[in-house]
Amino acid sequence: MYYYPVKTGGRLMIIIGGYPVSPSAVDGMGQLTLAQKQIAKKLAASSETFYYASNHQFTFEVVMRTNIVTAAYALKDSGAGFATFRNSRCNPVFWQRTGYGGFLLKRGVSPSAAITDIFFNGRKYGFECTTAIMILFYKAMLETIGSSMFDQLFGGLLLYSTEHDEDLQITAFRTGDPMPGDILYIKNPQHDPNKPQWQGENIVELGNGLYFGHGIGTGSLQEIIGVLNTKRMPGATISAYLTDDIIRPNYRLMSEYTRNPVRRLLATS
Repeated sequence: MYYYPVKTGGRLMIIIGGYPVSPSAVDGMGQLTLAQKQIAKKLAASSETFYYASNHQFTFEVVMRTNIVTAAYALKDSGAGFATFRNSRCNPVFWQRTGYGGFLLKRGVSPSAAITDIFFNGRKYGFECTTAIMILFYKAMLETIGSSMFDQLFGGLLLYSTEHDEDLQITAFRTGDPMPGDILYIKNPQHDPNKPQWQGENIVELGNGLYFGHGIGTGSLQEIIGVLNTKRMPGATISAYLTDDIIRPNYRLMSEYTRNPVRRLLATS
């Protein structure tokens, strides 16, 4: 199913199968939920141009972005704590804690069950913000493609900093508009040297001016920067600040993990 050009006063920012899609056309996309349409409209109104070979690719990105946002709120409410690598903790039923503070999937445990446990038994877990981001990506992928495919792709999971399975295809760049589900970075150049965990914070854009950072919670950009500014060295004069870095999955490539995106994705979103 393709969407044909709609005349608007501005430039169209979504191209599906060679045809541009306007923000107003998103309302007619009956395969999307209200939350998914809101994200699709942001993509369409962006200064970036998003190209998709098919409606399959477009739907996958919109649904997974929505699931990243949902996972961020779920992690916030899970009870999972913030901890340095030295003090990290995990549920030993599902994970083996490594000597460097990572979590290695135990033999015989399904990856989907182990990721899900973090959100149901969060108080048994403690990790820093980069690991939190990888957990969010895995949870969103699980909800997007289903447990059967997830378990096929992500056996032998290791949760540690930015380490990730090659099937979780992450891209980093310094251009474009941040969109809901994107990962941004706030740098704290004059952080307390005795607390290197506060040298910066990875945050998830949630939409509507809100962000989530593990260990801080949800709030506006200025509120999160304000928290980081309390973690600076005595006499610090340089504020924490949002960098140009944007991290997002390669949605178009990962859309190949599901053959029937509309039916499967709607069932899990």
